[in-house]
Amino acid sequence: MIIGVPKESFPGERRVALVPAVVPTLKKAGHDVLVEAGAGAGAMFPDAAYVEKGARLASSRAEVFASADAVVQVLGHGANDKTGRADLPLLRRDQILIGFLRPLAVPETVQEIAVTGATAFAVEFVPRITRAQNMDALSAMTTVAGYKAVLLAADVLPRMFPMLMTAAGTILPARVLIVGAGVAGLQAIATARRLGAVVSAYDIRPATKEEVRSLGARFVELPLEAADAQDKGGYAKAQDEAFYQRQRELLARVVAESDVVITTAVVPGKKAPVLITKEMVAGMAPGSVIVDMAAERGGNCELTRAYETVVEHGVTIIGAVNLAGSLPHHASQMYARNITALFLHLVRSGAPALDVADEITRETLVTRGGEVVHPRVRDALKLPPLEAPDPQARP
Repeated sequence: MIIGVPKESFPGERRVALVPAVVPTLKKAGHDVLVEAGAGAGAMFPDAAYVEKGARLASSRAEVFASADAVVQVLGHGANDKTGRADLPLLRRDQILIGFLRPLAVPETVQEIAVTGATAFAVEFVPRITRAQNMDALSAMTTVAGYKAVLLAADVLPRMFPMLMTAAGTILPARVLIVGAGVAGLQAIATARRLGAVVSAYDIRPATKEEVRSLGARFVELPLEAADAQDKGGYAKAQDEAFYQRQRELLARVVAESDVVITTAVVPGKKAPVLITKEMVAGMAPGSVIVDMAAERGGNCELTRAYETVVEHGVTIIGAVNLAGSLPHHASQMYARNITALFLHLVRSGAPALDVADEITRETLVTRGGEVVHPRVRDALKLPPLEAPDPQARP
């Protein structure tokens, strides 16, 4: 098959779906790689590096889509709410599309992809199972984001993170609170600890306690019981407003004692829960910093503004979006490895092997044959369930 790599079109996006290092792996499996000229430049992967590894260059985006049997992107239509729709006329029936599609947040865009007849796979739906770990692009990108969130906070905080013993006296370490100990939160903990901060973390999932402690952070325990705290994929589940109200009351003291608060709480397909109110922000010391990693989903802080940095009550609130994209070189390397592993799982012996009895295939497949086929997306669109497909059917 011919795998097409168009240049990312979202404004400011510098990542690229495949890097030169994975081209030999794909070619060894019998595939060709066609890269739009300049696609890797923003991530410091020049065209010459792709050619050296055996890829071919296309002069335009249209040429990539017209020639490719499969198109791989970082931000496909849905995840790219600025320019993604322009790709719809370029897609064709049975062409494979793989990338972030944000299918539950904006399910209508999945329906628009389905109309083209393309066979689309949403990488954020890769199940968190052992054999899919090397395909889990969502975890890879949130790892990068968790690291960068701490650096943003350290850059803005008007004090240093580590404790220092100097001739001028002892400098006490910064106190960092991580709210949400998923992949991003755990990476944030590790990064803040490496910088020398005293780190605490809170999560509604009791199972995260040992992971937090293993990284040298204190686990904040609140007298609060969460019913059915996580789903089968390990993600935190949404709770009712009464739970969040009580949670905010109990977290207020911990937030007030922190120099930096990094929030990571998102629920797939839903608005981010508000965990930090404007009153809680007012209770923080002047100069404190909040990095809201849920800014794009509405924010965990009531005062967050997506894409903006604001100062309220002397507290800097960073509503950064696409943190992974701000470190494009390594983010692209990680993403390319994930996509290569997923593609080789889906396409075997030179042809798509879409066995929907396989959990990885079934969970990532969102459109096929002109239909939205993923049950959760269909439910979000209020579409009736489809008849059970033939497990051995091919596109």
